[in-house]
Amino acid sequence: MLRLIAVLTACLALVLAGCGDDEPEPTAEATPTAEETPEVNEYLPEGCEDVEVPEPKEVSLDAPDEKLDAKKTYVATVSTSCGDFKITLDAKRAPITGGSFKYMADEKVFDNTTFHRIVSDFVIQGGDPAGNGTGGPGYTVEEAPPSDLAYEEGIVAMAKTGAEPAGTSGSQFFVVTGAGAASLPPDYALLGEVSEGMDVVKTIGSIQADPNTGQPATPVVIKSVSVTEE
Repeated sequence: MLRLIAVLTACLALVLAGCGDDEPEPTAEATPTAEETPEVNEYLPEGCEDVEVPEPKEVSLDAPDEKLDAKKTYVATVSTSCGDFKITLDAKRAPITGGSFKYMADEKVFDNTTFHRIVSDFVIQGGDPAGNGTGGPGYTVEEAPPSDLAYEEGIVAMAKTGAEPAGTSGSQFFVVTGAGAASLPPDYALLGEVSEGMDVVKTIGSIQADPNTGQPATPVVIKSVSVTEE
C-alpha cells in the first residue's frame, strides 16, 4: 500500500546505440552529430546531476531497540544528486523514530534510493527502497507525535498509510517545503528539522512532477544518509 500524506482535496489532489566497426577516425574538424550530442534535460534544475533511476531494493530488517539519547544532538546528512542537506533529529520528542532512522541509515537502507514524490509547496518524499511508494525496511515502529506538532517548512516527518495508527513509521520520510502542509493533522511521526541546506530541499521541490502521483520528471537520487553525534 502506498505511503501517502493525505491533504484536503481542495488543497491538493493527493492520497505520490551501438557503434559499427568501420567508423572513421575522429578529426579536429569533426563536429558531433545529433545522435552523438547528449540531450539537454529540460527538467533538471541548476546544481543537480543528470542521473538514472536506481534499481529497486528489497530490505528486510528486524525492528531495532535503539533510541536516541535526549541529552545528545544527532544530525543526519542527506547527500543527494542535487546537493546535501542536514536534518537535526529531535532526540527529545522523537527518540524512537529517530533511533529507527539512525539504525536504517547505519544499515544503508536509504543509500541509492530516490525522492519518488514531489508536490510543489507541500513536500518532497523519499526513503523508499522499492522506489514507488510501497516499500519499507521490513518493520514499523510507533511513536505518538507531539500534539502541538505543526508541519511547517523544514519539518521532517515520516510517511504512513491511511490505515496505520498515528505515529507509525517505516523508512519513508518527507520534508515540508511550503504552506500546503499546514493543514495536516499531527498524525505523522516527527523526525526533526532541516538545519542546513534548505536551499537544496527547495531545489528538489521545484522539479516538475506528475500532479496525480507526484513522480518527478527527472530523478533525484539519495546517494547516502549518515547520522552523527555533534
